[in-house]
Amino acid sequence: MNDRELFQTYRNDVYYLCYYLLQNAADAEDMCQETFVRALQADRSRVESLKPWLLRIAANLCSSHGKRRSQGTWKEWTSFLLQPKQSHEPAEESVMRQEGERDLERWLGKLPPKLRSVLALRYVSELSHQEIADCLDIPLGTVKSRMSKGMQLLREQLEAGIHEKWKGDECLE
Repeated sequence: MNDRELFQTYRNDVYYLCYYLLQNAADAEDMCQETFVRALQADRSRVESLKPWLLRIAANLCSSHGKRRSQGTWKEWTSFLLQPKQSHEPAEESVMRQEGERDLERWLGKLPPKLRSVLALRYVSELSHQEIADCLDIPLGTVKSRMSKGMQLLREQLEAGIHEKWKGDECLE
C-alpha cells in the first residue's frame, strides 16, 4: 500500500480515535497529522495489520499529548462530529444521529483516559479486543476489564441522566 492509499484508507479512523481520546478537534487534527507523519517515515514492511499499528501510534501520541497538557479547563468544544455531514439522509435521522454522537462524546469525556481509549477503540474505531490489546500494548484481560468498567460507568451515567430534570420538562407533563 502506498503512502496516499494508507492516508486515504485510515485517516477517518485515526482522526476519530484522536478526537475521542482528546475531546478537542484542533488537538485531534494535530495528533492525526503527526500520526501519519510518523507512519509515513517508518518502515512498514514488517507490519502485519496496518490499522491497529496506526491506531497504536495515534493512541500513544494522544497519551503523550494529554500528559504534556496542563491541568485545567478543556479547550474549545468544537468538533468534527458536530459539523453537518454531507449526506442525503432524512433530516430526522440526521438530527438523531448528531444527538447520539454528542451524547457519546459527552459520556466518553467523563471517563478516565484509560477507559476512554479502550471504549473509543472498540466502538469508534471498531477494533476487536485483541486488536485493542495489540494497539495499546496491554494484556487482553486488561482490555476486557477496562471495557467492563467503562461500560459500567457509562451505564451509571445513563441511569443518572434518566432522572435529571431538564428545563421545560414541566410543559411535557
